[in-house]
Amino acid sequence: MSISKAVKSNVTSKYSVEKRLQIERLVGATQIVAPSAGSDVIEGLTQTPKSLPPCYFYDDRGSNLFEQICDLPEYYLTRTETTILQQFASEIAKITGPCELVELGSGSSSKTRILLNAYQQLGYPLHYLPIDVCAGILESSAKQLLGDYPLLQIDPLAGTYELALAQLLPTQLPSRLICFIGSTLGNLTLDECDVFFSQIINALQIGEYLLLGIDLRKPKEILEPAYNDSQGITAAFNLNMLEHLNHRFEGNFNTTDFEHWAFYNESEHQIEMHLRSLRSQIVELRALNLKVNFARGETIITEISRKFDLNTIKHQLTARGLLPLNLWTDPNQWFGLLLCQLQG
Repeated sequence: MSISKAVKSNVTSKYSVEKRLQIERLVGATQIVAPSAGSDVIEGLTQTPKSLPPCYFYDDRGSNLFEQICDLPEYYLTRTETTILQQFASEIAKITGPCELVELGSGSSSKTRILLNAYQQLGYPLHYLPIDVCAGILESSAKQLLGDYPLLQIDPLAGTYELALAQLLPTQLPSRLICFIGSTLGNLTLDECDVFFSQIINALQIGEYLLLGIDLRKPKEILEPAYNDSQGITAAFNLNMLEHLNHRFEGNFNTTDFEHWAFYNESEHQIEMHLRSLRSQIVELRALNLKVNFARGETIITEISRKFDLNTIKHQLTARGLLPLNLWTDPNQWFGLLLCQLQG
C-alpha cells in the first residue's frame, strides 16, 4: 500500500469510528432529576460512622488504577471470572439468542469482548450499551471496540446505574441481556440490592436476561490479600477518592494524613475498605460549604464487598422473578456466573 493510500485509509477509519461513537451523558437529564451534586458526600461525611459512595472512586485516574488492580496477582476475581466467561460465553449466547448487551460499570469492557466474540461467531448482530460514571474510560474503550468490531453498534451511556436503567429504550433486537459482572453486586447492602433488582426488573421485558457475577465465600487468607496488594495499587485507588473529592468539590484533603485499611468482616461475610485518619484534623470541601472533623484513628467506609452463598442468592433472585437458568463456576468455586431470566 502506498503512503498516500495508507494515510487516506487511516483517516477514513478514524472518521468512521468517530461517526459511530456518540456518548450520551445522563447526569442532569431533563426527565429524571439526579440528586444534588455532592449531597451524598455531605450525608456520608456527617453521619457516624462516616462513609462515601464508591462512585467517587471513578474519576479518570481511579478508573485506570482499577484496571491495574484487575491485573494484580493477588486479585483473583478478574482472572477467575474471565476464565469462566472464556469457557462458557458460547453457551450463554446460545441460550439468549440474538440480544442487546447492556453492561453496568463497563470500565474497559475487556471481559465483554469475550461475549461479543461469542455472539459474533454465531452470526448475531452486535449492539452494546456500556454504562459507566467515568466518561473518559467509556470513550477510550468504545473507540477501541469500534476499531476491532466493524459491525458493532455501540451507544455508551455516561451516568449512574439508576439513571441509565431508567432511561433504556426498548431494544430493537429480539432480546436484551443486562450484564452486572465483576462481583459489583457485593458493593451493595441488602437494602440497596433490593432497590437494584427492582431497577433491573423494570428495565427488562418478560423473557429477557440478567448475567450476574458474584464472588463466593472463602477463607480470609485468600480474600484479604486481594484488597491489600503488595504493590500498593489498591491503597492508591482508595486514597485517590480523596483527590477526586478535592478536585470536584474544592477540598483540602491531604492524602498523607490518611491510610488505606481493608479487612474481612467474617460475621458479615464482607470485605470492608476504609480510609483511616492518621491525626486529628478538620477537612473542608468549600464547594459544599462543608467542614468535617476527624479524630485520630477515625475511618471513612469507602466500600464493602459482600461474599455470597450460592443457594441464598439463587433463592433471593427467584423470589424476585429472576429465575436462575444456569450457574457456571470455577473448579475452586471461588466465583460464580448466574444467567437469570425475568419471569411473568
